[in-house]
Amino acid sequence: MAGWYPIMLRLDGRLCVVIGGGQVAERKTAGLLEAGAKVRVVSPELTPALSRLVSEAAMEWRKKEAEPSDWDGAFLAFAATDRPEVNRAMAEAAKESGIPVNVADEGESGDFILPAVLRRGDLLLAAGVSGSGPALAARIVRELAERYGPEYAGYAAAYREVRAAVRSYAENPEERRRLLAAAAEEEVLAEWASSGLPGDPRGLVDRLRARVRPNHEV
Repeated sequence: MAGWYPIMLRLDGRLCVVIGGGQVAERKTAGLLEAGAKVRVVSPELTPALSRLVSEAAMEWRKKEAEPSDWDGAFLAFAATDRPEVNRAMAEAAKESGIPVNVADEGESGDFILPAVLRRGDLLLAAGVSGSGPALAARIVRELAERYGPEYAGYAAAYREVRAAVRSYAENPEERRRLLAAAAEEEVLAEWASSGLPGDPRGLVDRLRARVRPNHEV
């Protein structure tokens, strides 16, 4: 079996095309919109949830059977109908156009697969089993959800501010590494997420230095 290379893509404003209007297409579309993508769905019919997205102008809908020209301008392609023969034909058309394609229910025949995902604000955790089936990956993500609860959205936001401050006020690369490692400790993130970060970024870095210094004094 071919190997898979894990990667996170920036989709802000990029067009992703989903062929299909059922439950699978609905899930793909929801994830793409959450990532900031522009979405075009091509299908004669839509689920109620997809119809609501159209009414809210959250996505484009082409109410028709899919054809290769529907891939035009796409950054990513998703063949997600309930007809395997249509998915295969549209996937081949996407590949001929040089557009990476995901094929529903036949992950290994496409160019990329989608892992099970847990989002906590800026924190994104994913689990995959190289296309061999989603059930195990979904179970692992459920377990991750118990370990990394909703509070991690706040932790991730706090860490973003800490990292910006450290990059601004700590010039030495080794010191930066130590400070950022200290800032990533769960109890530190919990403290800052609950009490708020100091308004002065330099003061934040000084607090981190005070935490790190006892372990690195000579």
